[in-house]
Amino acid sequence: MLYSEKVMDHFRNPRNLGTIDNADAIGEVGNAKCGDIMKMYLKIENGIITDVKFNTFGCGSAIATSSMATEMIKGKPIEEALQLSNRAVVEALDGLPAHKIHCSVLAEEAVKAALIDYYAHHPELEKPAALPEAIHCEDCAHCG
Repeated sequence: MLYSEKVMDHFRNPRNLGTIDNADAIGEVGNAKCGDIMKMYLKIENGIITDVKFNTFGCGSAIATSSMATEMIKGKPIEEALQLSNRAVVEALDGLPAHKIHCSVLAEEAVKAALIDYYAHHPELEKPAALPEAIHCEDCAHCG
């Protein structure tokens, strides 16, 4: 089996698809060269991600990982969302083919990019040490 039922379900019925007007944070990652671009929108109140939406241009795995990542961080404190890993997204989807793992990395990076944006707009808040300064989609092996 190439894709799990969970991957197919999140691809066919993506959760949290769309945009958030007046989002507190927007993160965009991806690389037009490989064709996967993810944009994540967050609404944050008192350090809790109260709403999250996404738009993804890419393959079914990219859509499924975006959908699953939003489900995993919605309602969670920022600190918990920062701990989201691509491995956790893959596990929650019951696996991905090896050549599609980069989609889960993009989902993790989209969340972090949105949180970087949030703290850039809120300099009065202490930025968590676990949050990188920036996200750079490098020319990884699958784009070569």
